[in-house]
Amino acid sequence: MRLATVIILCLSPGVGLAAPTLALPNTASRTAERIETMGSYALPVGPWSAGRMVTQSAEGEVNQTSWRVRDGEKTTMALLAPLRDQLKAEGFEVLFECETDACGGFDFRFSTEVLPEPDMHVDLGDFRFLSAKRTNGDDTDFVSLLVSRSSDSGYVQMTRVGAPVKTPILQAEAAPTVVKEVVAPAGNLAERLNAAGSVVLDDLAFETGSVALGPGEFRSLAELAEYLKANPDRRIALVGHTDAEGSLVANISLSRKRAQSVRQHLINDYGVAPAQLSADGVGFLSPRASNLSPEGRTENRRVEAMITSTQ
Repeated sequence: MRLATVIILCLSPGVGLAAPTLALPNTASRTAERIETMGSYALPVGPWSAGRMVTQSAEGEVNQTSWRVRDGEKTTMALLAPLRDQLKAEGFEVLFECETDACGGFDFRFSTEVLPEPDMHVDLGDFRFLSAKRTNGDDTDFVSLLVSRSSDSGYVQMTRVGAPVKTPILQAEAAPTVVKEVVAPAGNLAERLNAAGSVVLDDLAFETGSVALGPGEFRSLAELAEYLKANPDRRIALVGHTDAEGSLVANISLSRKRAQSVRQHLINDYGVAPAQLSADGVGFLSPRASNLSPEGRTENRRVEAMITSTQ
């Protein structure tokens, strides 16, 4: 009998509703988590249609977590169906459920909050979404599930809004007293890049609207250059990101130019082979923080290095 992985979102004692407890296959591992102590989330409750998406505003602690299920056989339906059944068993009412085109395809995907690649992968031709809520007196929990897959894995993102929760943990069903914390990869840039497949070059500094790097030496570029010289068969894509100020078209152009600027720094100042580097940008479509604060916008102005070679 295969064990299941149990996702437990534990509430502080005596606070609000008990958080949902969902079981994923034992091949699941947490890839990312974002917690906003007091925030808001536009919960989709209808498809993208006629240039807009129907949402319901949910406020409270926003906990967004993603998992990778290393199973090349599971369809998106096979991933979502048991999670939907578990939510219903815990008293949740499904508000909206859809599949790919019925959701609104590309427009739906880029109009709702999704953790960035590679932590949460969304195939624009194969994804499913579900939103639900549970009410008990004055307390309400909102939950959304987004599932998709790549060629060899499934991906699940759960967004929960409600009373404060502790950090999610993964626990084996057969041994409920043994808790295994899932910790983000530690180590230098090379170790983190090999472990996760991508890494944010988080010491780079861009001002709003500028493609130029600020003054100073950038340790991340030196470490990335060292990594590429030690691994001449590796290929890296530099992906630029912006904050949400300005139009999407302008920000995609800006983010691409930032990534290209970093590429030129690596080639000109650090001697990296041009063939090992490509550069592109996605504008503000993949934020890692809220654009509602100056700190969040600064965090969103970034360049990520992503391994694109497969050997």
